[in-house]
Amino acid sequence: MSERVKEYSDKMQKTIDHLDSEYSAIRAGRANPHVLDRIRVDYYGTPTPIQQVGNISIPDPRTIQISPWEKSILKDIEKAIQASDVGINPTNDGNTIRLVFPELTEERRRDLVKEIKKKGEDAKVAVRNIRRDGNDSFKKLSKSDDISEDEVKDLEDELQKTTDKFIKEIDSMIESKSKDIMTV
Repeated sequence: MSERVKEYSDKMQKTIDHLDSEYSAIRAGRANPHVLDRIRVDYYGTPTPIQQVGNISIPDPRTIQISPWEKSILKDIEKAIQASDVGINPTNDGNTIRLVFPELTEERRRDLVKEIKKKGEDAKVAVRNIRRDGNDSFKKLSKSDDISEDEVKDLEDELQKTTDKFIKEIDSMIESKSKDIMTV
């Protein structure tokens, strides 16, 4: 891969990585500790990720258990979870906090699949925008006489192949996550 195309390929990979992190935050009716990744707890005046203030475990497939290092921050963790978009009410027993994930309804599964497809389409648009930016920069190079038109054409072809590869990867991510959500 040429150095000029690699720059755009790296940007496309970042789009894929972002989509992957978005998908890991979507809950599929099973306990997934990644749903807590974006939640911050006020820990001595500093917004701190939940993972850094306690131990997170999964005692059964539909429960996440959070055991804070200090009992004094139980209420803060509970408030942070309630204020987040997780959509699950935490239960606090004085020592630990439990999040019990309900079984998803068919309608909720379909809504999640729509959300997955939308996020996937957004990622495809981002990849195509990166391709457009690359093609524009290649055309500018040919106008400044740094490279020939044939070399520009080769760069554009290589960038198109890279784009196709990433679009195919996004499609397989959409299909995989959708299947995961629809599996009861």
